[in-house]
Amino acid sequence: MAAAAGATTDMSAKVGGRIITPHLPVVNSSGPNETELSFDELFTAFSDKHIPLEPTEGIQRRERVLDRMGSLAGEWVKSVCSRQGLDRDAVEAAGGQLFTSGSYRLGVHEPGADIDTILVAPNMCTREDFFGTNPEFMTDDGGRDPLSLAERIRAHPDVTNFVPVEGAAVPILTFDWEGVNIDLLFARINSATAPQGLDIDSDKILDGVDSATEKSLNGPRVTNLIAALAKAGSPDRYQVFLKVVRIVRKWAKARGLYSNKMGYWGGVNINIAVCLTLQLYPNACPASLLRRFFLVFKTWRWPSPVMLTKPHDAGLGLTVWSQHQGASQRQVAPIITPAYPAMNSTLAVSRQTLQIMHEEFCRGYDIIDRLWKDHQKGEKTGTSSSSGDGDKDPCEVFAELLEPSDFFINYPNYLSLCIAGPTLEDSQAWAGFVESRLRKLVSDQLARSLPISKIQLWPKKFEACVADRTALLTKAQRQNSITYFVGFLVDRLRMRGSELNVEQQIQNFRQWDLSRFQPMVPGMDLYVRSFTVKELPRICFEGMYEGGKVEAMKKRRRIRDADPRRQEAKRVRRLAKLKARMAAMQKKKEEAAAAAKAEAEEKVGEKRKRDGTDDDADEEARLLDEVEQIETKEGETSAGEGGGAEAEGEEEDEELLESALDQIQEDEAAGVGKTREEAENDRQKLLAGELLVEGGEDVVDEADDYAFLGDVRHANLLPQEGRAQGEDGENRNDEEAEILKRAGYAVISDDEVPTVGGNMILPWREPEAVSGVKKEKEGSNVPMQKKKPAVEIKFKTKFDIVELDADGYVVDKGDEDFKPSKKWIGRRGGFEFKLGERGLGYYRTGKKIVVPSNTAYN
Repeated sequence: MAAAAGATTDMSAKVGGRIITPHLPVVNSSGPNETELSFDELFTAFSDKHIPLEPTEGIQRRERVLDRMGSLAGEWVKSVCSRQGLDRDAVEAAGGQLFTSGSYRLGVHEPGADIDTILVAPNMCTREDFFGTNPEFMTDDGGRDPLSLAERIRAHPDVTNFVPVEGAAVPILTFDWEGVNIDLLFARINSATAPQGLDIDSDKILDGVDSATEKSLNGPRVTNLIAALAKAGSPDRYQVFLKVVRIVRKWAKARGLYSNKMGYWGGVNINIAVCLTLQLYPNACPASLLRRFFLVFKTWRWPSPVMLTKPHDAGLGLTVWSQHQGASQRQVAPIITPAYPAMNSTLAVSRQTLQIMHEEFCRGYDIIDRLWKDHQKGEKTGTSSSSGDGDKDPCEVFAELLEPSDFFINYPNYLSLCIAGPTLEDSQAWAGFVESRLRKLVSDQLARSLPISKIQLWPKKFEACVADRTALLTKAQRQNSITYFVGFLVDRLRMRGSELNVEQQIQNFRQWDLSRFQPMVPGMDLYVRSFTVKELPRICFEGMYEGGKVEAMKKRRRIRDADPRRQEAKRVRRLAKLKARMAAMQKKKEEAAAAAKAEAEEKVGEKRKRDGTDDDADEEARLLDEVEQIETKEGETSAGEGGGAEAEGEEEDEELLESALDQIQEDEAAGVGKTREEAENDRQKLLAGELLVEGGEDVVDEADDYAFLGDVRHANLLPQEGRAQGEDGENRNDEEAEILKRAGYAVISDDEVPTVGGNMILPWREPEAVSGVKKEKEGSNVPMQKKKPAVEIKFKTKFDIVELDADGYVVDKGDEDFKPSKKWIGRRGGFEFKLGERGLGYYRTGKKIVVPSNTAYN
């Protein structure tokens, strides 16, 4: 391959006057061999066939739209400068440049994809001028300034679906120009001019800008830096990068993983992830790089960050992401942007969405690795891996990777979220607001407060209304509705009762999130409806399954029947049933033998019993054969789970990757380095929900300055002041605890709390109680009789039985030093009648008595 020949392993690049070096070392710098090249030929043929590039007509239309947008933006900048009374030379020199970012800038966009654009304007232009909300120039009826850029674009005859979103953290205009979807951001730099040739890659351009401009400029700056790192060392390396990015984007969209605002990965996250894989394997061909992409991220040690280069601080006062910040330590799966100021591009990712993505990474790797091993065997034997498929194109073996997700048949229960508005314009603005917050409903409200083991939000919307007829929507509302679906699995161990009520969570979501939208127009609402998998509407299956809902249900049945867990459970039940029948037959046989011995003198009865015994013996022999077959099948299955030289090669590849990832855990300056085992334990705990790291900074709106009911995002986390206490704080706490103990209070340390029973496995969570089958004892599995377990509470500390009076106070019964008495009843040897801390009574002479401070003597 040309990329391997003459290519170097130097992946550094010079961008914006600064040398950028990779964060991780190279894992494997070897080029592809002949087998890998032949495998890559199949991959390239499949990619060219199923991931077509933009045709020439589409490219020309996009260039024409960008050119017209640039001219319109330049005219608007001049009009703003003229309004402020600047001279002609200043107006002409003001400039105003249009930059692109994302997939279009990299060249990996599909036909019909949107274009991310950023208008960089001089400091004379404000965001109010851009949106037309400057009070000085608004119309008398409160409308937008007709000379603003937003109104100029809205009024253009080629523009449709115009939606301004001014209230977001990064204000944006989204519209279609000649059928090309455009997302336009605004950036106001601290300069009187924005001339042609403006270097936005230089960190100096961020000097004195506001937060929205910082985030807007981060798009093209990050894209340019990724492109530079992908091109480093070899010009052909960038083409390898583009091929892998295209198919990963296609894979993510097909599997329902492509939506940053819904908590999954977006375009920039995929670009960074593929570029990181390229840094680890700089000379790999596209097919090998794709296989290693899935290998890297199925074994990545979350929540360790993904970084192309170490973050640097340019000294401009902007916040740079740091792994040791409090908010950063609570982020689930951070992917850090390489440009200054470094920030986490996956703040929306939650534990639930990371669980979904990890399953898909594992699935993708299993498919590609299996295809690779089949191809290797075919190369050795001289046969094609797809020769058994007749006339099927060999490259079509990769089609399995891009199969549509089985989301709509994977879950038994679903919720539909119907977003409705009174008019088309209102519904577009309302839907955009609600969409940016659906992840909060799923991850913060439903997943955290309900007994749900797995929950997934499908990121693709349906242009339809599936709300119940009892919702009483108007015809206009139903026409202007879009619907999202959420699938979930109920945790039976945590479930109490037979119904799952989500009304409280939906109400909290409306009250604490949706109520922020302004202006709220009557008719804007979110309608929720529940479905079982068989009740889902047909629109969910159109375009995903050739036979529609009927074929989808058949596939669901095949998947369930092929599930190894279901097969194992079925085998265990069958085996237990057979052994139970054998035990019953053995008991019957013993009873018959006893009866035959007692009635030996009766020959006729003896003969009858003997014949019955012969029949039972035949039945027992048949059951023994069946049990032996089931157990033999189990042994063969266990014996088949092994590996040979291919498994050893795979382990070697994974070991090299693990060694490279070890560098992430080395943090000598902070002194918090983790071993490989500790990092893997953290990843497993994170995916299982046992490691609470969520609750970092917000994603889009940065408006989470409230705490909704039932919020547990900071549960089990130390308070801010507690994190900085150190040894002095711990010593102070020990001293205070000692004082309380001397005062008679029972003090339990944090280390002693779990011993009360917090980590104990509850009786109903025991494997025997869950499966209903006892552990095999003496060679037999007997179904367990389900009965209510006897629960007994035991305490390590012995507690005294006390008596309370009518006011709820402990009644002091006295001891050898004190005898309670409400009145003086005469002299007692060795005691004095006093009022002390234990009340009125006889205190032993010589003992120190503390008189309560609120007591006065006459």
